[in-house]
Parts: sequence; structure tokens; C-alpha cells
Amino acid sequence: MKKFDLVFNAILVPIDYLVLLGAAVASYFLRFESFVTQIRPVIFDMSLREYLAIVYIILIACIAIFILSGLYSFRRKALWEELRLALFAVSTATLIIIIAFFFDANFFSSRFIVLAFWVFAILFISIERILVFFIKKSFYFNGYGVKRVVVIGEDNNTLNLIGTIKRYPSFGFRVVEHLKMFTDKEADYLTSLRSKTIIDEIIQGGVNLPLDQKEALLNYCQENQLGFKYIASLLQTKMINFTISTMNGVPMVEIRHTRLDGWGRIIKRFYDIILSFIGCIILIPISLILGLIIKLNSHGPVFVKLQRVGIKGNMFNLYKFRSMVDKAHSMKEDMMDQNERQDGPLFKMKKDPRVTSIGKFIRKWSIDELPQLFNVLKGDMSMVGPRPHEPAEVARYENSQRKLLTIKPGITGMAQVSGRSDLQFEEEVKLDSYYIENWSVLLDMQIFIKTIWVVLLRKGSA
Repeated sequence: MKKFDLVFNAILVPIDYLVLLGAAVASYFLRFESFVTQIRPVIFDMSLREYLAIVYIILIACIAIFILSGLYSFRRKALWEELRLALFAVSTATLIIIIAFFFDANFFSSRFIVLAFWVFAILFISIERILVFFIKKSFYFNGYGVKRVVVIGEDNNTLNLIGTIKRYPSFGFRVVEHLKMFTDKEADYLTSLRSKTIIDEIIQGGVNLPLDQKEALLNYCQENQLGFKYIASLLQTKMINFTISTMNGVPMVEIRHTRLDGWGRIIKRFYDIILSFIGCIILIPISLILGLIIKLNSHGPVFVKLQRVGIKGNMFNLYKFRSMVDKAHSMKEDMMDQNERQDGPLFKMKKDPRVTSIGKFIRKWSIDELPQLFNVLKGDMSMVGPRPHEPAEVARYENSQRKLLTIKPGITGMAQVSGRSDLQFEEEVKLDSYYIENWSVLLDMQIFIKTIWVVLLRKGSA
């Protein structure tokens, strides 16, 4: 554990307490604002001093809930995870307060203040955590508190990892050495290196490292109190989703394709329907205005229907605002020699001559994809999922890539927010495979938020 992380976490405890205290005080004074009292007259009699005497004790219990929720763990977390844990902790603390007051209504009777505290606490804690997050990032960027790591391996995963660490110093890691393998020779070298410089962790990047070297590496880290991380192989990531059962006393392990089996699929479809229905209503006036512009800009229909492959290989018509000249798809075969994507089955041209002038604009801001909300409402697609591909592209899939057809394709997805059209196809497959194996409502929320950010930055847009 680095001293930097220890100090930061220790400081967070009193800061969180003061922020929660600020939320409690703000709730108290909001209760006496005229626009509130006109709607809901004050019926309790409690001075600020009496109120604070109760709050001081309650906030200690809130901090205890924060600790149990993992807000002070020393594992470095992404910002979205910090905010998720903060929302959970504040909501849990508020629920406990409500339950306590339910059993003794005379103890404190203002439900408005409790509700206001919940809102203010979420807002204040979120702002505080965002500020702390970026302060830590600035420290990392300038070399303070970084974890000094040794990376072992020589495959593409290892090289990509090293490149990522070097490109993004704000992640808080610094590569001090890169070794291709781990034998007795490398172990002796690391021992010598540790006498000259600080090493905090060893990261095994090579998934194909021989088993004896993996065991020796793990033992070395344990014996020398070094942190240890490794990049999981494809088989190991598949082994995440499993259930254990018995058949006549014989234990059996079942590997599930995705967490979207069972209730997960029902939950995902539920919010797909709600979000797409709202989106389709909002889309009506946009379609009228944009449709007129598209018609005036070039000959052809406002909407286009493009054949795509969905779940389990089923064909469906994907809807888009037309961004190309009429019947552009029939011109594609003659342009295949100009394809800039040689890494997989996809076709891509940055300066595609078929794109109209208004088409360039709506593609840049991803407006052309909005009619896909109707596909989601119909059930052909989901709000989040792998990118939908053409039948000719799917026909060129390798066997391992057909895993993308396990779930419905999405309007946005993990691959789209991680580089959009700039990603190599194999990288896109890996990201979508990870999504399929690790789906959760919270992961979908994270992708939604990142989608907005990516679109605003126009990162990787066509």
C-alpha cells in the first residue's frame, strides 16, 4: 500500500463528514425558505442547535456506512464507480434514517428535511468526489503517488498495456522495467533492481506465459510483498459466468454465455422499451425538420433501411436518416478496392464520396443513428450492445467472432465509446465480448454516459 493512497483515504473521512454536515445544514435552512413553507408549513419545533446535536451522531453512522460500502478501499477506482458507491452509500444511510424515524416519529418528524438531505448529500458528495478524483489524477500526471510496475510478457496484450500506461500517466502507473519472460535469471535481476529502485507491482501481460513461469512469478510476488496483476486469457474471461450444480452427487460447472440469460434479459428489455418509447416521441419533431433538410439537400428518401444481422444471426432492417446519395449501397461493390479497413470484414472510407453535405454533419454528431430507436422499440436492437454488421461482413466472421451474435446489437456499445470507428476490428470484438460476459445495468449506465461524452467530442466519428 502506497503512503500516498493511505494519506488521501485518511483525509477523505473528515472531508466526507464535513460535506455531509453541509448537506444537513442546507436541508435545515431550505425547510424555512418561503417558497417551501408556502407549500408545506413548518409543523415541527426544533432549533438549529438541537438539530445539529442529532445530526452529529447520525453523520458518524453515515461514515460507518461509507466504510462498509467500500468508499475508502485502497483499490483505485474509476470515477463512475466512485459515484455509484457514493449514491449507494448515501441512499442506504438515508433509508436507515427513515426506518429509525418510523419507529420513533417523535424523535424527528420532518420528512422534508430527510428527503432534502438525501438530494443535497448526493449532490455535495458527488461534487467532492469528482474534485478529489481529478486532484489525484493531477498528482499522478506529475509523478506523485504513481505505482512503479514491472511488466512481463511479449505479446500484443503486453505491448498495448505498456503503450497505454505511457500515453496516460494520469492512470497512476509507471513502467520501470519490461521483461519478456520470468525465469531464475529474471528473478535475480528483479532482486538486484529492487535494491536500486522502488517496485510496487508486477503485471503479467503475456497470457501465453508458461504455467511454471506464472507460478514462479506469483510466488516471487508473495515472498517479496509485491502487488500482482495479470491480464486474463479469453478462457479465463469466459469462466467468469458460471454456475455450480450437482447431478446425482456429481458436481458440474456450467459456463453461461452471458449474464443476460434469465432475468438479465428481462430487465434489459424493460428499460429498452421505456427509453426507446420516450426517444421515439422526441424524435417526431426532429424527423420533420431534418427530413425537410435532407430532401432539399439531395434526391432520395429521408430514411433508409439497411439489412443487418441481429441476435442468433436473424436478419432485420436497420433504420437511419439518409446521409448518403440515393442507392449508395449498390455502389459499394465497385468501391471495395478503396476500403481503408484491412484488419477485418468491415468497409470504411474516411472521405466516402457517397456521403452528402448534410450527411457529413449528421454523421459527425451521430444524428443519423437516431431512427434506430424504432429498432429498439420493435425488439430488433437494444440501447447498448455490439455494433450491428452487414450480412456480407458477418459471413466473413471467424468462428470466435460469431460470439457477437449472442445478444442483440446496440445503438451504442463498449466498442463505440472506446474509439468508435478508429478501433481495429479484433479490438472491437474483444470489447464487445467483454460486455457480453460482464453485462450489468451499471455497465450500461456507464456506456450511456460515455456515449454522450464521445459524441460531444466527435471522437472517431465518420
